[in-house]
Amino acid sequence: MRNPVGGHVPVAGGLATTGLGYAREIGAEAVQVFVANPRGWAVPDGRPAQDEAFREQCAAEGISPWIHAPYLINFGSHTEETALRSVTSMRHSLRRGREIGTRGVVVHTGSATGGRSRETALAQVRELVLPLLDELTEDGDPMLLLEGTAGQGASLCSRVADFGPYFEALEFHPRLGVCLDTCHVYAAGHDLAAPGGMSETLDALVATVGEGRLKLVHANDSKEASGAHKDRHENIGSGHIGAEPFRELLRHPATEGVPLIIETPGGQEKYTADIALLKKLRERSPEGGRAGV
Repeated sequence: MRNPVGGHVPVAGGLATTGLGYAREIGAEAVQVFVANPRGWAVPDGRPAQDEAFREQCAAEGISPWIHAPYLINFGSHTEETALRSVTSMRHSLRRGREIGTRGVVVHTGSATGGRSRETALAQVRELVLPLLDELTEDGDPMLLLEGTAGQGASLCSRVADFGPYFEALEFHPRLGVCLDTCHVYAAGHDLAAPGGMSETLDALVATVGEGRLKLVHANDSKEASGAHKDRHENIGSGHIGAEPFRELLRHPATEGVPLIIETPGGQEKYTADIALLKKLRERSPEGGRAGV
């Protein structure tokens, strides 16, 4: 399948029991889960029976699985405790990704706090993250996927060009990839709603990090205008981006085989509708084509 479409699913009660049950109800072909409290530092053990069931059922049903790491992680933090806890939390998410068979773990790229320079923060990113990447030695290990922000504060990575220095700091490690959030990159100033804007942004991403690095898309519309630097997701086609740019995204060569995960508001009913709309746009997008074709 060119682009499996799915969403972030709840897992309280069990990865397989709750998470995949919800995924089936909304028509998801891909799922993203938390394996720890997204707003905490706890690193809980998995439940072996649920882990095995999740892994086996995803494989049997062709569901593409992904993890989102906790939001508190910031490898650019000037606070030593935050930096060290970020490493522990990230290592936990990557380990859990290996245990449940996910293809990648998404992490926010963080910010340069405490008034430190971007260069100083990226040097710390290198020191903390390269060892984690080097631990991913097995064929089945997940990739580490960098997700930029909407550009708030001293963000290290929001516009596409920002991925360049981040990848350079991490030596373009083979286990490093990108999760592109359409709402974030739009809010950061890339006008995806303009004619050809989505293709231009994807072309720029490939030029910055290289082919094959885009592994996942967070497909979210935006409640705010381009360049607002506000992370406010909207349902597909109901925000400032609109539906048509997502068709353009689904045509672009860089998204070949890349799953789309929605993180849109409104609960299960809206989730189901957003997934159905993206599938419809996928059906109407000729494979391998470009916008305007």
